[in-house]
Formats: sequence, structure tokens, C-alpha cells
Amino acid sequence: MSKQFTGKDLIKMAATALFLFGSVISMAAERAPQYCLELTSLEFPDATVSMAEIVAAGEFLPPSAITDTSPAAQRRNRIYQDLPAFCRVAVNLQPSSDSDINMEIWLPTDGWNGKFLAVGNGAFTGSIRYSALANPLGRGYASSSTDTGHLGNTARFGLDHPEKVVDFGWRAVHEMTVASKTIVAAYYEQGPRYSYWSGCSAGGRQAMQEAQRFPEDYDGIIAGAPGLDWTGRAAAALRVAKILEADASARLSATDRELVHRAVLTSCDAADGVKDGLIGKPQQCGFDPRILQCSGEKSSSCLTAAQVNTVHMLYSSPLNPATGRAITGLLPGSELGWTDLGWTRSARDTGMEQYKYLVYGDPDWTLDRFNFEVDIAKAEAMDANTLNALDADLGPYFEAGGKLIQYHGWSDPQISPANATAYYRRVAEFLGGRDAINDSYRLFMAPGMGHCAGGPGPNSFDMISALEAWVERGEAPDSIIAVHRTDGEVDRSRPLCPFPEEAVYTGAGSTDEAENFVCRLP
Repeated sequence: MSKQFTGKDLIKMAATALFLFGSVISMAAERAPQYCLELTSLEFPDATVSMAEIVAAGEFLPPSAITDTSPAAQRRNRIYQDLPAFCRVAVNLQPSSDSDINMEIWLPTDGWNGKFLAVGNGAFTGSIRYSALANPLGRGYASSSTDTGHLGNTARFGLDHPEKVVDFGWRAVHEMTVASKTIVAAYYEQGPRYSYWSGCSAGGRQAMQEAQRFPEDYDGIIAGAPGLDWTGRAAAALRVAKILEADASARLSATDRELVHRAVLTSCDAADGVKDGLIGKPQQCGFDPRILQCSGEKSSSCLTAAQVNTVHMLYSSPLNPATGRAITGLLPGSELGWTDLGWTRSARDTGMEQYKYLVYGDPDWTLDRFNFEVDIAKAEAMDANTLNALDADLGPYFEAGGKLIQYHGWSDPQISPANATAYYRRVAEFLGGRDAINDSYRLFMAPGMGHCAGGPGPNSFDMISALEAWVERGEAPDSIIAVHRTDGEVDRSRPLCPFPEEAVYTGAGSTDEAENFVCRLP
């Protein structure tokens, strides 16, 4: 029979746990080198610790620094100069007979905050993201990253290797998470009090896979610009690129794209109540590119009929004929991020990799063979949510106490921001409305922000602190302050509001200062 505890029992147990935990943190603050070195003998299923070494404060350099000594690389590597001393552990994970997943976890030797934070990847990246590990380590976190089970930035790894596709899709991240918590517990003699995930783009997709598949893995998740409709984005980019590759006259030059962007601003900038060079309500923007169509010869101040059709195509959201789901297009305000073949090069390259290696298994497959109506359905059926993260049932994650912060730039030219709002609405509908999910899930849309960062709008913010406050103190983020910098100096700030709320100007003070805005439902 299980024992029934009284309130006093629980208080005594909590006090004891707090005392013991404080002792462990004190011990962790004094981790001698042997505690790190002994991790090489740590044994757990399907994993081998291949390295455990102490890295002195400020002395870490990524492996690429050996071959790339260019001034640009040296500037990038400055982020490691202020890192504290840490125990660097490398692990190889083999959850299947064809798995070869590498990961690293960095453990502060002094000043551990008692928490764990994992970071995500980008595109088909097969490498450990050392630069992304630097920030959480500097904040006192034990932090880990994985190469997702392959090397390089193409999908060639998946050709005739279905288990490696599963590793990339979701398994590598989960296995890394389990291994990381084991190592944290072994090194500090105490598991993490809280576990967090932070990633953008493909890292945002990984975030959503974790929330959907493994609700116990993370107490809090940050999912930036998630590529959750992975096959849909691939098809959307190739649909446009195929037409523009075949017809150069339909392409938009940089001058043409600037022309469209200026016209969009003229049409829609003031719709959010502030004329500031940002489109705050792109989904309500009624811009019609036909107003730019030339009445005579083509010039820098107008577009041909074919170019007008290209603009329409980039904004459009065709349906997946097999599911009826909209494959969302780009939104007004994203024009400066377009290219001569439509979507960003990364979006096209990822799409080509998807179809060459994961759909048709043919390295010689070419863009002219792409058929949107057939191929979008084929890709999604084959994927079966291995890469896609479209499951709207986040109930198990929320019931486990998990908190999810998602963010996306309204001007993202690489992953449609309409993906983010559509998914949020699907989750809300599935679980009973916004009020039913508001205590667990909030989406923040950033006007004028590009893919994960950049753009003319406020695009720099501290999501980690917001998530910590929500998970650890129950302080839900009613707004998150974002800033824009020019030459390192803040020249604009704005509150990001939980969707569908919007930042509304109060009518007094500078429109470049966040304090003069409030979050309101439209």
C-alpha cells in the first residue's frame, strides 16, 4: 500500500530536498578535473563516451578553426573568448543498427545553474552547433547539440538509409536529450531541475517534434520559425523555382523586388496604426500587384504581366490535393528577401535535396521533373510525419506541465510565417480554443523580422529569460520586448504580443519605443 503524505510531510520533504540540492550545487561548483575525465567510463545503452576533457576559460575553438584561419572566421570565433571553463563531453549514439549520431554536451565546472538547455540545427545540417552552445554555457547551463546522425548539409545521407532519416527527423534529438540528462546527473550527482530546448528554422521543427512526440523531455521549449511543414515548404519553393528557371522573363530583379516592396508599404504600412516601414498585419494586406503592371514598355517603375504573375505566385497558398491543407506562400513585406528564382536559395536547395534523396531516391533528379500536384502528396505520404511536425495534439505536452514559446518573423522569406499562425489555430481548435491553450502555448509574431533574425523590424529578444520566468515562476509572457540595432546601437523597440494580439500604438510618444505600445486583441 502506498503511503499517504500529509501537508507537513511534504513540506519536510521539500525542505530536505532543497537542502540536499543546495549541497549538490555547492559540490557542482567545485567540480575537480577528475570528475570530468571519469565520464569516459560512463556506460548507458547504445552510447559510447568518446571524449571528456576540461576546456580552460576562453580557450575553446571549434574544429573548423584549424583549417579556416580567415579574418571572418576569427571574428566569428570571438564568441568563445569569454566562455567559462567547462567539461566537454563527446558521445556517439547508436539507437539503430544504421545509426551514427554524434553529440556534445558542455558542463560548466563552476557556477552551474542547475539546468539543461539543448540547441537545434538548421536545414539538413549534419554538424554540432558550437556557436549555439556558447550562449547557454555562458548563462550557466549544461548545454548540448547533435549532428542529427550525419555529416554535411545535404540529404544524401538518407539515400537507401531509412534509419538515418528517422534519426534526422526526430530520434537523434530525443536520444541526445536522454543521454545529456544521464551525463548531467553523473557529473553533478544531480539531474537538472529544469530542461529547455531552443532552436530556430530546422531547430524549430525539432522543437515541435519534441513537444509532439516526447512530452516529458523538456519543461520549456522555444520554437523559432519552425519548418514544421517540411515537405510543404520544399514543394512551395520548387513550384515557383521551376517556372522561373524555365522563363527568365518572369523573374524579378533586385530592382523589381524593391519596387514591389515599396508598393506594399504604400498600400499596407499604415494599416496597423503606425507608418514605420513595417507591415504589422500582412495577412490582412490587400495589396494587388497588378497596379504595377506596365501599360507599355518594361521599365524600372513597372512590371511585365509575367512578373506580376510571379508576385501573385509567391503570395499564393495552393492546396495539397491529397489533404486539402494550404501550402502557405510568403507574405507582403518579405519582398526584399526574395531571389531571382523566388524563395531563398536555402529553401530551394532544401527542396531539391528532399526530392532527390528522400522522395525519389535519385541523385540525378532535376527540377524540370517536378509536378506540384503529384509530388507534394507523394512527399507527405512518404514522410509520414518523420520530418513534418504537424500533429496538433499538444495535449500530452501541456498536461505534463510543458510551456511552449513559438516565434516567427512576419517578413520571413524562407519559411512562410503563415505556417506559424495556421498551426497555432489548428492547435487551438483541436484543444478547445485560445483560452484552453493560453497557459501553455504562446506564439509571438515579429513585424519586419526575416528568417530567425534580421530585417528592418525589432528582431533581437531574450526568449530564454521569458521561458524561464514562465516555467519556473509561473509568469506567463504577456509581451516580450524586441529591439532593432544599427551599428550595435538600439534604434527601435517594440513589444511582441501573444498572437492574435497586436502591438497597438497608444498615440503618445515615439513610435520607436516599446513603452508607447500595448498588446490588444484586434
